[in-house]
Amino acid sequence: MDLGRLEGRVGFIGAGNMASALLKGFLRAGLTPDRVSFFDPDALRSRGFSDLGCRSESSGPAVVRSSDIVILAVKPGAVRAVVEAARGEGNPLWLSVAAGIPCAAIESAAGGEARVVRAMPNTGALVGASATALCKGCAASDEDLAQAELLIGTVGSVSIVPESLMNAVTGLSGSGPAYVMMFIEALADGGVKAGLPRDVALRLATETVRGAASLVAETGQHPAIIKDQVTSPGGTTIAGIAALEAHGFRAAAMGAVAAATARADEMSRS
Repeated sequence: MDLGRLEGRVGFIGAGNMASALLKGFLRAGLTPDRVSFFDPDALRSRGFSDLGCRSESSGPAVVRSSDIVILAVKPGAVRAVVEAARGEGNPLWLSVAAGIPCAAIESAAGGEARVVRAMPNTGALVGASATALCKGCAASDEDLAQAELLIGTVGSVSIVPESLMNAVTGLSGSGPAYVMMFIEALADGGVKAGLPRDVALRLATETVRGAASLVAETGQHPAIIKDQVTSPGGTTIAGIAALEAHGFRAAAMGAVAAATARADEMSRS
């Protein structure tokens, strides 16, 4: 992903972990620090951006005045106040990574025909492996969406979805890394129970999940096909699968996505 063709300046309001992951992806892809400004009231988070050569601004509105694209990377509860404070300061493309906040809420807070693209990345962005979904608001153009895709693509894969599906994305890929962490931990615990040293069990569990995910991504095969290829009649794998099914593994995973989606729906309504 090459940001050499990206037009204009990029600003960040919020400099937390996700903002930092995005910034590092942008810089790796060729965006120069002199084209990036930011504001965050937290001195420690701000120092990380400053150390990379980005310009610190005195406020969120100052970032909006100096930027063509503004990454809105604050907590969901702070979005309205942040955007309202910058009303009338410019007409940037707002690229929001605030979970559960619909485009219409940002458009309303901006007080006009604000151009908004909503993104739902996940923590994989910290290592350049995010699974992100994007959707655009009413006033955003296809070119705005393409600019957002160019930026977000620097930290992983991007899928374009209608906004009506964004909360489902939150429940699946937004919250999904936590489910996978629990699965890795459980696999490692199983290895320890079977007699493996803790460090060996954790390494084997981690690499097993990494390898399995890579197989699906690189071969394009359905996971069920790959599963069947390694499941011998009367063998060890089918014994393990039977135990997972007996304890409701699939239903639990599906229930987790459904519960997180429902919570994202509640956040969007409020």
